[in-house]
Amino acid sequence: MGETSKTPLGFWIISGLSLLWNAFGAFDYTMTQTKNAEYLAAFTPEQRTYFESFPTWMEAAWALGIWGALAGSALLLLRNRHAVTAFGVSLFGLLVSTAWQFGLSGADVAKIFGTGPMVMSAFIWLVAIALFSMRERKRLRGCYAEPRRRCNRKLHRR
Repeated sequence: MGETSKTPLGFWIISGLSLLWNAFGAFDYTMTQTKNAEYLAAFTPEQRTYFESFPTWMEAAWALGIWGALAGSALLLLRNRHAVTAFGVSLFGLLVSTAWQFGLSGADVAKIFGTGPMVMSAFIWLVAIALFSMRERKRLRGCYAEPRRRCNRKLHRR
């Protein structure tokens, strides 16, 4: 039998931060979709027009990215094996929405928003991939299949 240990504190910190990060994304999505006047007042008319130009499939991809990430973070905290699936759905939504934002929309995003979206998009990709791979590594090591199961650290130690 392998050596077991409790869930590391770092896991809980990263999982909690990921939930907060993705909750902000869900807030942004909700405020934009509900056309909250107070929230949208921070954007220029050109930026609001850009948001309103999204086709239905782009709205769906954005929703998959946002809600998949939020669900993945919540499932990560619950140490549920379905977190990796939720993060996978989120990555698909992110892929489609990034393709729209920087290519298919035909909009000059840098002109409308400045360089911020490019930097933020790169950061979102880094966080999303890191969360997906963190959860997948834990799954491969046999961690978190059951809420109280301990992790076998020896399985994939190099």
